[in-house]
Amino acid sequence: MSVINLEYLFQPRSIAVIGATNDPANAGNILMRNLMGGGFLGPVMPVSTDAEAISGVLTYKEVEDLPKVPDLAIICRPLPECPELLCKLREIGVKATALIGSGFSSMPEAEQHRLRGELLRAAKSPQMRILGPKSLGFIVPALNLNASIAPLPAKAGKIAFVSQSDSFIPTVLDWAAINDIGFSHVISLGSRIDLTFGDVLDYLGSDAQTRSILLYIESINDARGFMSAARAASRHKPVLAIRPGQSLQHVTHELARIDNTMIARADEVYDVAFRRAGMLRVQTIDGLFDAAQTLASLRQPMRGNRLAIIANGTSAGLTAADGLIRRGGKLADLSEETAEKLNIIFEEQWSKSNPVTIKYDTTGQKYLDALKVLIKDKGVDAVLIVHVPFAGISSVEVAEVVASGLKRVRRMVLTAWLGSGMSRKSRRVFSHAGIPTYESADQAVRAFMYMAEYQRNQELLTETPDSLPTDFFPDTTTARDIVHNAITEGRELLNEPESRRVLAAYGLPVVETKVALSAREAVIAADEIGCPVALKIRSPQISQPYDVGGVVLDLESTEKVWESAVTMLTRVNRQRPDAYIEGFTVQKMGRRLGAHELFISASADKTFGPIIHFGHGGMTREVVRDQAVAMVPLNMSLARELIGRTRISRLLSGTPTQHPADIDDLCLTLIQVSQLFIDIPQISYLDINPLYGDETGVLALGAKIMVAECGEDCPQLAIRPYPRELEECVVLKDGKQVTLRPIRPEDEPAHYEFLDQVSDEDMRMRFFGVVRRDFDHKDMSRFTQINYDREMAFIATAMGANGKPETLGVVRTSTKPDNSEAEFAIVVRSDLKGSGLGSMLFHKIIRYTKERRTHWLVGQTMFENKAMQGLSRKFGFEINENYDEDLVEMRLDCSKEE
Repeated sequence: MSVINLEYLFQPRSIAVIGATNDPANAGNILMRNLMGGGFLGPVMPVSTDAEAISGVLTYKEVEDLPKVPDLAIICRPLPECPELLCKLREIGVKATALIGSGFSSMPEAEQHRLRGELLRAAKSPQMRILGPKSLGFIVPALNLNASIAPLPAKAGKIAFVSQSDSFIPTVLDWAAINDIGFSHVISLGSRIDLTFGDVLDYLGSDAQTRSILLYIESINDARGFMSAARAASRHKPVLAIRPGQSLQHVTHELARIDNTMIARADEVYDVAFRRAGMLRVQTIDGLFDAAQTLASLRQPMRGNRLAIIANGTSAGLTAADGLIRRGGKLADLSEETAEKLNIIFEEQWSKSNPVTIKYDTTGQKYLDALKVLIKDKGVDAVLIVHVPFAGISSVEVAEVVASGLKRVRRMVLTAWLGSGMSRKSRRVFSHAGIPTYESADQAVRAFMYMAEYQRNQELLTETPDSLPTDFFPDTTTARDIVHNAITEGRELLNEPESRRVLAAYGLPVVETKVALSAREAVIAADEIGCPVALKIRSPQISQPYDVGGVVLDLESTEKVWESAVTMLTRVNRQRPDAYIEGFTVQKMGRRLGAHELFISASADKTFGPIIHFGHGGMTREVVRDQAVAMVPLNMSLARELIGRTRISRLLSGTPTQHPADIDDLCLTLIQVSQLFIDIPQISYLDINPLYGDETGVLALGAKIMVAECGEDCPQLAIRPYPRELEECVVLKDGKQVTLRPIRPEDEPAHYEFLDQVSDEDMRMRFFGVVRRDFDHKDMSRFTQINYDREMAFIATAMGANGKPETLGVVRTSTKPDNSEAEFAIVVRSDLKGSGLGSMLFHKIIRYTKERRTHWLVGQTMFENKAMQGLSRKFGFEINENYDEDLVEMRLDCSKEE
């Protein structure tokens, strides 16, 4: 994943069109017409053997005949000719290419694979970047650049649209033209052999002309790159996605044979991935652009989904309220103070409730006065004005008064001036003022709920999780050995004792269980465990003992165990004479009176890696079908959010006759399963059902665990988990023991205290000037919630006098997506200067940067910060004084051997 040379693709100063022609039906001719008709100011150089001039421009016979090296070469030739053309273009110095036209997707898979390899080898990406093949091209309206074969142009705007499908772009352009929508970029990715969604997200995420990014996605071919780029981009601007989930969803045959009720459809996993990245998913084209425009106009974060509606018509207000409730929103409860003020404004002539229904001929000033009252109500998160045109009052004048008065209002206000044609001028007034406006109340409510969902996703992206228990140290070696032994023996299913040992190794509480080879041993086992017990048959040919009468519960005595074992053997042998009986499993009855029957299941998705399911368990699981899905890794906040998306979560919160379940213990169990899949990728499937949960915690009766040797094919986690392997202990000069480890979101509270103990002078040196001290959660989340793929922050932590861990220092790097360069910064608590901690942190980050094969480690400091300069020299940095910016630049070549 890289943004290298993308400026040559999307900001070219010169373009060559390879395969230009005068055939009006040919892509080469359509592209030339669009380029010339769009008004691109740079030279356009067509390469053609068929004509002397195309679209009024003289042609060149071969690539070698071009008078200058173009920034961008657009190839409209058959794909088999492209590898040779790419070699020629790269050799003359071309940095970016676009492969226009179809044909790639219709090739056999083996042919696609061969051609993809040839194209990439010819381009030596990222030396030369490739857009496509099967791309429609792209449009950058601000540059008058229409480098596409799209049938319609695009007007300039602040929205970027990126599509995997070439056929979807004309539909979007047509819709945008009708609705007066402008774009910063329109990009058709095509088959993405080089340029991916992640690359484009990185580029657009830092593009000043782009305020929001819209994606049409069918599939992702680089989940970690996509998630990394999407999480980075969505922290700075809205990223929205549309995906045709219902038509694309499928279940793999391999997983379906395990348990077809527990496999998340592909669309469910994409939904979770979008939410995890802080993105917003929408279902329709108009919803996509409504949400994009509304989010771009969001003046400050929304607080929730409580909406106040003010309408000059009863039916219009009620229709809006119905749409809000149907979509899961809430009608805001108006305070008594608000009601009294509205009484004064409307002279008692209003509905006295929300929706606030007023007279049809209400003036713009009264609308504005009511708005100012409603937005001050603490129970109101946003306000929607619904205006119905009536004769005798100018809708435009009302709109102008409201729009003018909202210039200084920071809260979210939406407007719906009803009527397609008659209210167009009024809506234009709001559009020019940057106020969200819609043709219908339902459209406005939908946009509001999109904003509320987007805000929830953003909060999830930056939420500080609860601290994990410090005594969670799984016995990974034991669990890994069990899995390895099973694979070595050629088994794909662990037996019950093995499954329980794996769960126990990761701290999951399981009921006491013993294996017996005979009825006599079953009696002895029951006596050792203590009755009541459950007795189950053991056979590799019988996956579900219930189906053949191979399970008996609540055996109250050893005599009952003997009788049941003998009877069970006879019954199972009669029903399954082909099955080899290995013996019995004797298990302590783990039933808890009043406990909820839950389940946790996990499997490996081929695109996004391990995914976890949670929901209503027991024998009725398939009937109830109450489950939610999450991606690995999990933390306490993400686990709590996963539980909250199920219906059974309402019961877990407690009822009049039942205590609330121990949600913290349930969250920890989900995290333990998450960590199990991180540590042992050879586990392909796990199912714990039932998992009892009540106020005392959780208890697993057992699990089905499937394993497989995966080697290089092990599904990679889409989000890099906390790198525990980078933790280490060091000793300072005064003998104090300190832990150096990657920062975690849970470190946020300690980070506030750490920065409070850094002097103003040290803060000035670190941030190159006077820095405010009132860091809020949004600020601190950027420090503590990092993307380990692109950033790293090592903190030094030790136990404080109050018995709690305290942060002593931090060093961090931010790495470019192409891993060419990482920028570092370091700060140590002011009272610890001279302790050697700074050198230890610096050495730690240098080792890490070299291990990840980053080429350059760079940093800047102020001229007067001699200590930082001296430390850099100590570690071999080049020091350069930049007098133009009054800074000192430090640079270390990490590719050199020490």
